[in-house]
Amino acid sequence: MLRVWDLNFELDKNSDISIHIQITLKVIDEIKRGRLEPSTIMPGSRKLADALSINRKTVLQAYSELVAQGWLATEKRRGTFVSEKLPYILNNPNDTVDDSWTSTKTKPKSMVNHSSPSSQEDMVDLNDGVPDTRLIPFEIISRAFRHALVTSSRANQLGYQDPLGTISLRESISYMLSMQRSLNTNIDNICVVRGSQMGIFLTARILTQPGDYVVVEKLTYPPAREAFESCGANLVSVGLDQEGIKIDELEKLCRKIKIRAIYVTPHHQYPTTVMMTADRRLRLLLLAEQYNFYIIEDDYDHEFHFSHRPVFPLASYGKSDKVIYVGSLSKVLAPGLRIGYLAASSQFIDQCAKQIMMIDRQGNSVTELAVSELMNSGELKRHIRRTAKIYLERRNALEMLLRKDLSEFVDFDTPLGGLAFWLRLKKQSNVSQFIEQAQAKKLRILPGSIFSDNHEEIQAFRLGFASLNNNELEKTIQRLKQAFMN
Repeated sequence: MLRVWDLNFELDKNSDISIHIQITLKVIDEIKRGRLEPSTIMPGSRKLADALSINRKTVLQAYSELVAQGWLATEKRRGTFVSEKLPYILNNPNDTVDDSWTSTKTKPKSMVNHSSPSSQEDMVDLNDGVPDTRLIPFEIISRAFRHALVTSSRANQLGYQDPLGTISLRESISYMLSMQRSLNTNIDNICVVRGSQMGIFLTARILTQPGDYVVVEKLTYPPAREAFESCGANLVSVGLDQEGIKIDELEKLCRKIKIRAIYVTPHHQYPTTVMMTADRRLRLLLLAEQYNFYIIEDDYDHEFHFSHRPVFPLASYGKSDKVIYVGSLSKVLAPGLRIGYLAASSQFIDQCAKQIMMIDRQGNSVTELAVSELMNSGELKRHIRRTAKIYLERRNALEMLLRKDLSEFVDFDTPLGGLAFWLRLKKQSNVSQFIEQAQAKKLRILPGSIFSDNHEEIQAFRLGFASLNNNELEKTIQRLKQAFMN
């Protein structure tokens, strides 16, 4: 339905949030509330700028962001419209929260490290997208650690503390999520964990009982699958395409069985790097409310997005009690620092504290205080900006090398973000044999089969680029080419 709708709303020009992001958030909110229906024409950029007393370029910037994220669409000579693919959304303030979480006592199975480094000399691991730890600002981090150690020691605060993490870091994470990702959180909604994998396992322990059905994508993160299986869950797979998880398949599944939870990686789908479209995100949230299941959203590398600003998480979409948000600072700093977090309802976070008391008691308070200082001082944000530029250059360099040297052998879609490519083999081949040929060239490849629900042979593999500089990328591609030509 087309109609002229004046966006009359207030801007907070004293806010830490930039004006164009405030406009972006407001338009998304109005779409989700149903006040801006699909195909509704938006006011012209000049008209809206005049109404808000701001520069027209700011409105254009907001509209560009909304188009990039799939909320709006443009038509030549006709203007800008709300995307017609979006379903009609109307939040229900009377919805209640299901807090009937239970834990299991099943014994977890040992999990395989699918990207462990090689001890063989000159062997290159084509990892799944780990950061380059050589880029860490060691002096700044060491200063933060020293300050954290000295101050906490003098204050007699190196003993046992809150199992959910230091208040300082939880405040820093909550503020970052609010400003950067539009989550409505406070410290009661944050649990600090030792990396995202611990967060996934805690979630599996709390949400699932033996026999519960948990949905994963057809290709997914293997340790996440193993975490749910270790808790006795029955895993059911749903297919993928270029817009992310197939929501129609999921809906059919919901009609057949009672689903307890679904694990997804909507921002950069793991391993294929596809970004879930806005309409599928909204439909997934609607299904979660309709069929009363939880969404475990693993946003493992949110900071690294190259074409436009990262898409806001599912957990930021209005009422988010059905979303358990898993985040990590490991790819920002280094995996060895082991800092991740969960953002969820306070009831769920209380359950996390009980589980942690049984298995971990608490994390490393010195590391948490040091990271909090890096966040509060702006050093972490500066580091992200610097590394994002470097990783963008490496992504572009790898794209050029792939097109120049391997276009005969592989297809790919240039990832909009993340730290890896998903390479699809052009010719049907024996993947196991190709992996052996690559190993002979001193390359260790992550085969597509390890991401599959039934370990079937997948004519594709994941290639991480962030940990390799341009010279190392060039040598790697030359070795891959030789492996293909054998």
